[in-house]
Parts: sequence; C-alpha cells; structure tokens
Amino acid sequence: MHRDFVEFIRNFLKESNAGAEQVDVHPMQGDGSKRLFWRILPRDRGTSFVAMANPPTDSLTKRENFSYVMIGSHLYGKGIPVPKIFRSDLDKGWFLMEDLGNTNLQEKVSSSKDPMPIYKRVVEELFRLQTEGARGLNPAWCCQTQSYDRMVMRRYESDYFRDAFLYDFLGLKKEWPELEAPFNHLAEKASLWNRPFFLHRDFQSRNIMIAGERIGIIDWQGGRLGPLGYDLASLLIDPYASLPSRTRDEVYHHYLSLFGEDGKDWLEPFEKQFPYLAIQRNLQILGAFSFLSKKMKKSYFEKYIPPGLETLHHLLHRMEDPGLSPLLDLVDGIVQAKKPRHGRLPAL
Repeated sequence: MHRDFVEFIRNFLKESNAGAEQVDVHPMQGDGSKRLFWRILPRDRGTSFVAMANPPTDSLTKRENFSYVMIGSHLYGKGIPVPKIFRSDLDKGWFLMEDLGNTNLQEKVSSSKDPMPIYKRVVEELFRLQTEGARGLNPAWCCQTQSYDRMVMRRYESDYFRDAFLYDFLGLKKEWPELEAPFNHLAEKASLWNRPFFLHRDFQSRNIMIAGERIGIIDWQGGRLGPLGYDLASLLIDPYASLPSRTRDEVYHHYLSLFGEDGKDWLEPFEKQFPYLAIQRNLQILGAFSFLSKKMKKSYFEKYIPPGLETLHHLLHRMEDPGLSPLLDLVDGIVQAKKPRHGRLPAL
C-alpha cells in the first residue's frame, strides 16, 4: 500500500475519531477487477472500514471512479444497502467506505440447506434497487453507456462471447457470419420493453454481501438505466451459486409477486423479454470468464465456464425460437464435443 494512501486513511480515521494510532490492514480479494481492496481495522475500536485503490491510469478508469462515487452516493441516499463512501480522492483513485462484512451470498448459500429465505430477501432488495435507484439517477453519471442498449448487447455480450469464448478460449474460427442473424434477433427481442429501471449489470452472488440479517450490494459502478429482467437473470443463472432449477423458478415467481397492483401491466412484457435477457447475460458470462482465464491468467475462473455453458444450452433449448437456431446448433455441437457419455461437462 502506497505511503500517501496510508496517510489518506490515517487522516480520515483521526478526523472521524475512529482511532488511527494502530490499525491492522488485511488485503481483500478483488475477483476479476483490477481494483485493490483492504480491510482497515483500528485496534482501539470495533468498527472496520474498506479501502479501495483504483488509480486512474486511463480515461475509462477515471470515468469508472466518477461513476463509483456518484452512483454509490445516489443509491445510499435512496436507502439502498450499498456501503457509505466516507471519503474519496478521484485524482488518485482512492476510496474509504463502510465495511459490509466478509461473507458473500455464494458462501452463504454453500453452507445453507435452504437458500430460498435469503434469496427472497435478496430479490426484494433488488426490486427496490431497480425501482428506487432509477428515480433521480442522472445518466451522465454512468461509466460505459447511459443505458443498456443494442450496442451493449452486441459489443459487450454476444460479440464478447464470439471473440473471447469461441475464438480465444476454445480456439475455434475467428469469423462467424452465421451468428450475425441470431445475435441481432436476440438483441431485438431483448430490447422490446424499454421502460428504464436501474440496472446494476453484475448482480451475482459475489457482489451481494450477507452480514447477519443485513444484505449489502457492492460493485455498482457499471450501473445504468435498463430493463428489469437483466439483473434477475444475472442472479438466477449465476455460475458461482449454481442454483437448482426448482429454486430458480421459486425465486423468479417471488420476484414477479413484488410487482403488485401498480406493476400488473409489467408482467406480460417482462415474461416475454426475460428469456432473451437471460441468454444475453449468459453470453456475457462466458465471454468474461474466458477473457479472465485466458488473457488475464486468472485460471480459477475457468471452472465456472462448464456450468455457464450448460445453462446457455438449457436456455436455448427451452426457448424454441427458430431465430436462434444457428446459435443453438453451435452450442449443441460444443456441448456434445466436450461431454462424456455420462455425467456433467468436464473442465474445458
């Protein structure tokens, strides 16, 4: 940790009477991000803090840091359970914020016999995030794009799947003209209901913290306006948690019950759009895990690719949409090539 960053932390602790004479500093895992995290534990006080460093070495990182502060402060002000940002220095990319604990939803579910109670509470918080978070959100705060649109679907999801998964990870051909029509069809169907809600865009079990009865949400810097179904799909098809299909269905229907009377007109367009958003998210997942495994040399992400591929295979078959047939045929071929006679897909 840089000496000036340590001084930044100590100054906050002194000014907030949080104790600064002696602190313990513990590195925290950052998963696929380049950001660095530490847990700060003043020895003379029970309260802990999280420090984050994301030096703005390029325009994208600079923008990401701006979004982190602006969207995070907006959501916190709405009563959404994101951590309070106590202090930040955007020029240096330094942040000091509330500590939401060290247990995420993936870890919680892995030790739970019945994940339904916690997932019900999570989707209730998700629905609040999506509806309340959209009110007063300034699209100018958003980092990558102001909304989730067809450009995002193509460039950062279906094309990402094509380039990072099919070409770089599997070593298949680089050009896939036969996928242009299904990718465009998919984006069109996923765009039919465009009412703007707040979209987290990475709402999965490692970004949901559990501390006792409290649920916390992290990594909101990619937030923007978008459809309701995407974040729910992220949660339900999350390869980290690998929920059984019965649990997915129960969580899905509990989420729909949250629409209430005021949102009764949302139900039909939501249900029509949701499967296409789930496939879009699935393509993004496979692209991201492939990129992290192959290009970033973070090999521990590779074990989540087989369950992600199985989920995509299932979703495409369940859709029975002729417009997606070339994509289904491709995924069928990959699955058959990688699958033994019995059992699940092996590591790819």
